[in-house]
Amino acid sequence: MKKLHLILSVIVLGFGFSSCINQSIMLKTEKDYQFDIPDDTVKSNGYIIQPNDLFFFRLYANDGFKLIDISNQGQQAGGQMMAGGQNLAVFSYLVEQDSTCKLPVLGDVKIGGKTVREAELFLQEKYAYSFNDPFVQLFVNNRRVFVFPGSYGNATVIQLNNNNTTIIEVLARAGGVSEFGKAQKVKLIRKTGDQNDPLVYEFDLSTIEGLKYANMLVRTEDIIYVEPRRRIASNLLREITPFVSLLTTVLLTITTLQALSALNN
Repeated sequence: MKKLHLILSVIVLGFGFSSCINQSIMLKTEKDYQFDIPDDTVKSNGYIIQPNDLFFFRLYANDGFKLIDISNQGQQAGGQMMAGGQNLAVFSYLVEQDSTCKLPVLGDVKIGGKTVREAELFLQEKYAYSFNDPFVQLFVNNRRVFVFPGSYGNATVIQLNNNNTTIIEVLARAGGVSEFGKAQKVKLIRKTGDQNDPLVYEFDLSTIEGLKYANMLVRTEDIIYVEPRRRIASNLLREITPFVSLLTTVLLTITTLQALSALNN
């Protein structure tokens, strides 16, 4: 019986340790992983348009005096129609993987890689060939980032409504760093042209010096991941509790059968 008890105990502990050690931690990196160095994004003029962005824009003539219904000016251009004011159709346009977009009158133009303001000036220049003193207002309407604040099951998707949204603002809108998260280990993962080779930054936001990274501007589909603390003791207790209960039941059954057997003898 002692050997049986020992075997059962080893099995239970083995299952407990194998099932609970760091199984919920995502996006792990090796100790010697070389993180990318962030550029001086804070000094940029705002959000940079990139592939897969959806945007719409308003075109005015005479430097903003009259709103132009461009949907009737260039029927060859494609876009998803949205509700528009002043009885004008508003279309949402997709930036392709090569950073180009097909627009009314203009056809294919390269819009990706430009800030919103740069894109507005670019379109004003292009439309100047067809309209008098064009004025353009451009809006990107599908910008979002994914935030994992450091606690299990609390990931959230944050819509970017401003052109200059920083990491600290996104974390604030997500409720801040969780009490179980490591503020000194905040990762930002950013897509590049190569889907298998994203940019990976790591910031220490636990100190005042980390504010220079907190003001870094985020982009569409960035992932902000706060590494959670390894709660080994609580996880181990939660995982092995069912096995301990099973072991207790087995031992109690065996003890009861032994006692009954002894009475019968």
